[in-house]
Amino acid sequence: MTEAIIRTQESVSQRRLTGERALFHAQDIHVEDSVFADGESPLKESTGVEIDRTQFDWKYPLWYATDVTARDSVLSVNGRSGLWYASDVRITDSTIAAPKTFRRSHGISLAHVDLPNAQETLWNCSEIELLDVSARGDYFAMNSAGIRAKNLRISGNYAFDGASDIEISDARILSKDAFWNSSNVVVRDSVIVGEYLGWNSSHLTFENCTITSLQGMCYIENLTLRSCRLIDTSLAFEYSTVDVESVTRIDSVLNPTAGIIRAPGIGELTLDPERIDPSATTVVIDESLSAS
Repeated sequence: MTEAIIRTQESVSQRRLTGERALFHAQDIHVEDSVFADGESPLKESTGVEIDRTQFDWKYPLWYATDVTARDSVLSVNGRSGLWYASDVRITDSTIAAPKTFRRSHGISLAHVDLPNAQETLWNCSEIELLDVSARGDYFAMNSAGIRAKNLRISGNYAFDGASDIEISDARILSKDAFWNSSNVVVRDSVIVGEYLGWNSSHLTFENCTITSLQGMCYIENLTLRSCRLIDTSLAFEYSTVDVESVTRIDSVLNPTAGIIRAPGIGELTLDPERIDPSATTVVIDESLSAS
């Protein structure tokens, strides 16, 4: 008969930990009410880690870590590049003030988390869940895949560049060049403000969204808009294949490649036969679509 192995969780409480690799390769450990001060990689290669009310003040705290749960904790500005090559990470009710957090990591869940310096955060990651997350910084979630987000607030350019398999709802995204080079994206019930939205993407869908963009939604294969408001959006849809339903007047449309556009009105419509085939796009002006 094989005996069951019982793993007892070690506890670290009210400690100030310093020096490189302070708790290197820790297993089944609970850290609470503590501070990781100067010293790189304090929990590198750890597994089965629970963290409560703890602060990380230095670089690379959780590289190659697996099965990490953190609550009510802080990753300070100096805790940069905090979680690279990590997996199965759950962070709630916390602040991540450091840039470049999460790189090439898998299975990330953030709930009620603030990222005030989120530049170059969530790069090349997969299977990401974001609930009530606020992020400020450029190049958020570049080349990441499998993203599910609700009540997400982003302020920073180039968000979701090269990302794929994304579902977002109830978001506010202020971002120039958002969703460039992306694929299989659905955004619902959200506000998006930024120039050049969605260029060079495929299968990009917006449902019940308010969009403000200069020369937005161009060079897209299979762009779909359902019940969207296009506010101050001009030179839209150039070289895109479209299925568009706008409940507001579109300021201007420039040379879509093919498809259908339905709207209460279009301020300026350009279908240049030297650039595209005008007969490949159907334009329907329907005042009954107008938003109340």
